[in-house]
Parts: sequence; structure tokens; C-alpha cells
Amino acid sequence: MSEIEPPTTPDFRRVHSQVATLAAVSDSFLVPDNHLGRATVSSIAVAREIAVAGHQVTACVNSRDRNVLGLRRDLLTARAYGIDRFLFVSGDSSAHAVRSDLTVRGMLAEAKSGGQCTVGVTSRLAPLPGWKKSADFVVAQASFDLAQLLRWRERLDYDGQVFAGVLVVASPRMARALAEATAQISVPAELLAELEHERDAGVCKAAELVAQLRATGSFDGVHLVPVGRYKSVAALLSRAV
Repeated sequence: MSEIEPPTTPDFRRVHSQVATLAAVSDSFLVPDNHLGRATVSSIAVAREIAVAGHQVTACVNSRDRNVLGLRRDLLTARAYGIDRFLFVSGDSSAHAVRSDLTVRGMLAEAKSGGQCTVGVTSRLAPLPGWKKSADFVVAQASFDLAQLLRWRERLDYDGQVFAGVLVVASPRMARALAEATAQISVPAELLAELEHERDAGVCKAAELVAQLRATGSFDGVHLVPVGRYKSVAALLSRAV
């Protein structure tokens, strides 16, 4: 499942480029929802564009930017568009948004009460809260530690599909931004060093992790976040298939 960078202008050309490039190495796509606290075209509208092209797609929906009525509106809109697969998240912090009382737990309960859709949640590499076990799939946070991912998966008490998070670190600047934003994702020191002189170091590391995770058979797939490096990622993964 490859994550698509949604447009910040009313232009789908870059979306189509990403999908066409990644389709050879990905069986489905995920569309973020106002990720990084910036306004983008609705994830549901972008998901419809991808679905019309014949691909399986998941629309991410965050609790930060909506209340219960807004969620119901979006679920109705998605049904009208034929979109029935969602990933519910809380949403990144933003200076331009006031977080509502709606929670991922509330969103999950609301969606499940209406039925007719598949809903996933995210998880840190920690025990899964009981309420998240009603989700249809779980997406683990990105990690560069294969052993840690496997230990977490082995201990996970959950019957649905589980996807491992794989993130492409595109540059030293991105690595520093990650370190400042969260303590949950640790970029290995050796990767940081390689990024200083090798532009594709992050791409190679992500491709290596995808191959290693596939070989273990422990996960139902990966959630690949290629950021702006989707062409390099697709080229490298296609050679490995």
C-alpha cells in the first residue's frame, strides 16, 4: 500500500503520475488527509480519482478537522463516490486548526454503526488498545528496526490485517525534522551518515526493509511512504520483484 502525496492545488496530474509510477510495485494506495497540517484536496475526492483508474484505494480521514456531523457528511460522500475503505487517524498538530472533541475511537464506532465499509487504525509499536481491535486492519508506525517490528508483531493480539510502516527518508533535513517532530521514529545513525553524501540512501534503505519484511511473511503488507522519491522507489522495487 503506497501513500500518495495529495495535491495542494486543484490539479490531479501529480496524483496520476504517482499512481502510474507506483502501480507496478503496489497493489493499493493510501491518500492522506490534510497531512502535516496543511490544506490539501479532500482525501475522498483523490481516492475517487484513483478508484476510477481501477486501483484499490484507502482514504485517510483525521479527527482533528471534523466533528461528528462532518464525519457523517464525509462517509456519505464516500459512499456516493464508491469509496468504502478508510484509515482513521487523529491528525498532525497544526497552528491552523482547532482540534475537535471527535476522536479516532469515536470515528471507528460511528463508521462501524453504519456498516458497509472497511476501517483501519494506526498503532505505535506497543500493545494495541482494546477498542482498536474492532478495526479491520492496523497500520504500524514507520520503523527502521526490523527486529523491533517482528517482536511487536509476534506479541500483537489482533486478528485483522497488519501492515508495517516503511518510510523513505529523503534527505538529512527530513531526518532532522523527524527527530524534532517525534521520538517515536528513530533514524539509524548509519543512514544519517549515508544521506550526507548519497542521495538515494533513504530509498535503498526503504527498499531493503520492504524485501526483508516480505521474506518474513509476518505482515499482510507494508504501508510505504515514498514522499517525493516515488520514481526512485518504484524503479528500485521493480528490479527486486
